[in-house]
Amino acid sequence: MRIQSGGPLSNLAQGVQRQLTAVEPSPEQAREGLRVSLSELGKSMSAKPDRNEDIDKSELPQAIKDLLKMIRELRAQIAEKQAQIDAIMSDQSLDAEAKRQQVEGLQTELASLNSALTTANANLVKLMRENGLSSEQMQAASTLAMS
Repeated sequence: MRIQSGGPLSNLAQGVQRQLTAVEPSPEQAREGLRVSLSELGKSMSAKPDRNEDIDKSELPQAIKDLLKMIRELRAQIAEKQAQIDAIMSDQSLDAEAKRQQVEGLQTELASLNSALTTANANLVKLMRENGLSSEQMQAASTLAMS
């Protein structure tokens, strides 16, 4: 029996290994290293003028506000990918192999988005500590990160 070394699980494991051995980037470098591309649905959702109004009105440093907005975008993308996976799984017109291939591709994208979200959340905690936020500001940032 031969195990394929180039599959999605192997790629994911290699990515995690690289993350664990990589040098801890500064918050600015981490923010620059994260790129988010929105689908048309995501773009329309993010185009709503009041979507991030609560973040903009908060009394938090701008870097934290930007990170909170990124976290929201990542959460929206994760929800969209999960909806795509659910739609494929319930599509009776696809054969099992086509479903498997499409779901594998989406799961790989979903894993990347979840990794980016984890990194963004870790950077948020780090920035909150570094900026010496008051307990009220920390509470506000935490609440905004979860909404």
